[in-house]
Formats: sequence, structure tokens, C-alpha cells
Amino acid sequence: MEVRFREFDPFNCWIWLRFSHPPGQGERGYVETALDSWFFLGKLGGFNAENLQAHEEGAELSWMAYDSDAAAAALPALMHNMGPMEYQGEWARCWVDLGTSDAFGLDVLINTLRQLDNDVVEITELLVGGLNEDWPIEEQPETMLPMLDGLSER
Repeated sequence: MEVRFREFDPFNCWIWLRFSHPPGQGERGYVETALDSWFFLGKLGGFNAENLQAHEEGAELSWMAYDSDAAAAALPALMHNMGPMEYQGEWARCWVDLGTSDAFGLDVLINTLRQLDNDVVEITELLVGGLNEDWPIEEQPETMLPMLDGLSER
């Protein structure tokens, strides 16, 4: 699976998947479950790189002292919204508002999709961000900060 990043806006981000063939219902179910699970973890603050205490401890976790005060002091890192998966031939796309979640969440998604590619359905390409010319966006999802729309025109 090739992974490419294009123009990236965390509050208005399209995730694009290209499969080796149009995915069937079972394959779609696996992909959608993976993305839904990823989003719910992000919505609950799971992708907060400011609080990775077990990861930073290293290989030896026996009797690790977890610092609850440090965890509570970390700024929230929450995903805000996700649209439904859409399919068109070999392509699928999903819109997400990553909110304040860290890029760590994208690594988790990429790792998950790489395993799906190995075990379930061949994903030839993952594109993060940008738009595809051959599949236009009819309606832009509402941004989280509508009061900022149009400020660049002033």
C-alpha cells in the first residue's frame, strides 16, 4: 500500500483509499469498522501524543508508576467529526475533522489500514488530504469554525 500526503487541513481532511478492485460488502464492512473504531478512539481523546507514558517508558512496563497528574495536565486532543464512507469503483473516501487530535492518530490509522491490506482487502493507495479531480466534492462539510470562513478574502 502506497501512502501519500497531499494538502492537509486537520479540520477539513479527506481520506482516500484506492483498492485493486471495487470492494465487496464484506470488505467494505472491515474498512468501515476500522475507520469507525479509529474515529471513536480519537473522539474520546485516545490520540494524545502529550500523554504517552507507557510508550515513553520503553520495553519494561512491570511496576511502571503512572502519573495521573501529568495525564490530567495534558491538553485535550479530540477528533470532532467524521462523515460516512463513500464508494465509487475502486475508490473510497471519508471526510474527517481531526480537531485537536495529534498526528499520532494518523499513524494509528495507517498502521491499521496496512494490516487490512495484508489480511483482508488489497489497498493499493492511501491518500491523506487533498481532492481527486475525477471525484469532485459536491458540498463541503461544515467547518468547525464557520466564523473564520472568508477571513482570507478581507
